Amino acid sequence: MEQNNIILSVSDLHVKFSLRGKVLHALRGISLELYKGESLAIVGESGSGKSVFCKNFIGLLDKNGWVDKGTILYNDMDLAQFKTEKDWSKIRGKEIAMVMQDPMTSLNPLKTVGWQIEEALKMHQGLKGEEAHHKAVEILADVGIPDPERRYGQYPHEFSGGMRQRVVIAIAMACNPKILICDEPTTALDVTIQAQILNLIKALKVKYDLTTIYITHDLGVVANVADRIAVMYAGDIVEIGTCDEVFYDPKHPYTWALLSSLPQLGVKGEDLFAIKGTPPNLFNKVRGDAFAPRNPYALAIDFEHRPPYFEVSPTHKARTWLLDPRAPKVEPPAIIKNIRNIRRGGEENG
Repeated sequence: MEQNNIILSVSDLHVKFSLRGKVLHALRGISLELYKGESLAIVGESGSGKSVFCKNFIGLLDKNGWVDKGTILYNDMDLAQFKTEKDWSKIRGKEIAMVMQDPMTSLNPLKTVGWQIEEALKMHQGLKGEEAHHKAVEILADVGIPDPERRYGQYPHEFSGGMRQRVVIAIAMACNPKILICDEPTTALDVTIQAQILNLIKALKVKYDLTTIYITHDLGVVANVADRIAVMYAGDIVEIGTCDEVFYDPKHPYTWALLSSLPQLGVKGEDLFAIKGTPPNLFNKVRGDAFAPRNPYALAIDFEHRPPYFEVSPTHKARTWLLDPRAPKVEPPAIIKNIRNIRRGGEENG
């Protein structure tokens, strides 16, 4: 990860949606720098804005959504200003590609897998005929599809869920992107296949010199693949740091709650930890810290004023008043202190 080599820079991004005559403020002033060659994980509960955030990078916002304010700089272009398909055709696929969470909605059931990979090769790399065929077979082999020459001529329904996800990744790789966004790439897969898919993405990242973004609600999934973790809540990044900083020295109470919810931290015979309450309604103006109503450690100021970012280290910051020098000293839950042992065990088993 080259920290001075920024490949994508987001500043003060606000995204809104019009729904049933009302306006939903989905992203509330996000700023983020993505470094060339890193793996960034974006984590948070469903509805926190993770996928909406990344869809802005490839022009896939729903038609009722728009960038209200902010910039997304990539290769001296401001993607926040893009309006037309012609604009996005310069970026989508060939520069930034996305692997969606449900492979069946990404694949055409009426076309062979090979045809679908070749289509991407023709469009983004200009390959045709035998050259495109050989490259498609090579990419199928790269993503771990056995007997790729035979599989090339098969249809999506002839593949298992894990194999279909590999095909979707193959199509993304056929575009030869610089940034690969993986939106919940292991959601519908069993645990052993999940590990295989994550290891595959890691291997492709090295072979193709990729910068990768993982979108997930499960911190456990990204523990061994992410260089940095950004924790999102209610359309905002509330904490960001290296993987070790967020796992072993988390500072935001929401990060504590997410980590406490990991099944691996559960105690036999006891109920798993669950975060009480629900996220705020983003149709309404959020006052103070959005997590305050669900936060057992909330201070009076949390209900009045949105906290700024407090720097924990040059690579780690969190948006919580608990880091203000005037705040009372609050220790994280005891369960957080067990994480080092849990993660070490997971690495040994992985």
